[in-house]
Amino acid sequence: MSRQELLSPEGLRVDGRRANELRRILCRASVLNTADGSAYYEQGNTKVLVAVYGPREPRFRNSIQHEQATINVEFNVAPFSTSERRKRSKGDKRLLEVASFVRQAFEGAIQRSVYPRSQIDIYLHLLQHDGGTLETCINAATLALIDAGISMDDYVCACTAGFIDEVPVLDLNAVEESSIETPDLTVAILPRNGNIALLQMESRLHSDKLEDVLNLAVEGCKHIHRKLDEAVLAAASDLAQKLNR
Repeated sequence: MSRQELLSPEGLRVDGRRANELRRILCRASVLNTADGSAYYEQGNTKVLVAVYGPREPRFRNSIQHEQATINVEFNVAPFSTSERRKRSKGDKRLLEVASFVRQAFEGAIQRSVYPRSQIDIYLHLLQHDGGTLETCINAATLALIDAGISMDDYVCACTAGFIDEVPVLDLNAVEESSIETPDLTVAILPRNGNIALLQMESRLHSDKLEDVLNLAVEGCKHIHRKLDEAVLAAASDLAQKLNR
């Protein structure tokens, strides 16, 4: 698909959004009773379910860190999440890559020294894919970790941005991501101080364009932060109502 098809002369993208528009976000915490923390997160048609367990005793003795917690991330894709309908093995390179990026994003945000000699497990399940898998996983994991009561310095909020027809575009969908001509940048930040927790790029982007794309992604992260905050407050309100019954 050419760039001309990805952005119309009127400035509309394939899904009808403007260049600087996020997809619709729906999210909710405390969706699984069996997990210490959980969340459901939907951004456009990309849908993720997250379960957090811990802090708890590490499963393997050789993974114990005496001064801080170990973060374990596992990412799985439902066979029905894409049109391919194929089951991926746990050793799939892409699954391991996403899990590694999510772990990197949270290693500096979780106060791991509070939980020495323990492990925090984050299980990510992609239910439907329509672009922005990494950003969706990070945002969902943030909500689930907060639901589990894990001590963190701040939220970790992620968003993608790219470049189509010399125009920076926010929150790429699957059609835009699949175009070899569209650079894909994923940014995760800590909103309070603006520090970058993760910066990951799928393809080349000229240095002259990087600042515009990065700034657009950061603005998207700030909007997502407000959405996550609303979900946390809603979960707290629901819990308060249950305790007062």
